[in-house]
Amino acid sequence: MEFMLDTADINQIKQLDKLITVAGVTTNPTIITASGKRVETVIEELCDYLAPNQKLFFQTVSQTPEGMLDEARAICALRPQNTYVKIPVTHAGMQVIKAAKQEGLGVLATAIYSADQAFLAAMNGADYLAPYVNRMCNYGDGVAQVLDLLAMLEKQQVDARVIAASFKSTDQVHRLIAAGIHAVTVPPAVVFAMLDHPGTELAVQEFSAAWSKSFGRESFSA
Repeated sequence: MEFMLDTADINQIKQLDKLITVAGVTTNPTIITASGKRVETVIEELCDYLAPNQKLFFQTVSQTPEGMLDEARAICALRPQNTYVKIPVTHAGMQVIKAAKQEGLGVLATAIYSADQAFLAAMNGADYLAPYVNRMCNYGDGVAQVLDLLAMLEKQQVDARVIAASFKSTDQVHRLIAAGIHAVTVPPAVVFAMLDHPGTELAVQEFSAAWSKSFGRESFSA
């Protein structure tokens, strides 16, 4: 299972990369614009920091097939390996997914709101499928839709990995990991909510207080 970060904040990426095993970073136009940085700066920071084995995802902005394919080529050329273009599953995007895969580019199908959309993108060759879990919950049970998608891919033996996205709660992430999701991409705020629990800090303080009272020091050895 791959655990990725959904952000363009290089400082939070560095912080979390020290704490957990980060398989890669996903971005989108909204995330990049919200960073307040020029896209060129975000690209440089992420390409310079991420290790070759960590995956990097940027999204097309153009809405025409020709423009999207040009952007797909440029995005995938940013690094020698493990760089993927995110292509929305619009009519134009579905055309470009097919064309990009014919050229051997790495593709993530994004802006997915249903299992059917995702499955058709997988049939077009997409390497990754990114259902928007929390947004899908506005139209029904987003987690259930993703579980349906996993079953569809397995039953039909379609080789694509589901990278669930658009999370607003730890419970959504937890349920999909427990169900065997291939990958998740999670915003830093939700990752920290998964990491931090007040009971852990309380337990550590109790251990330290007991040790200090018994042995008069704060470390294991004198």
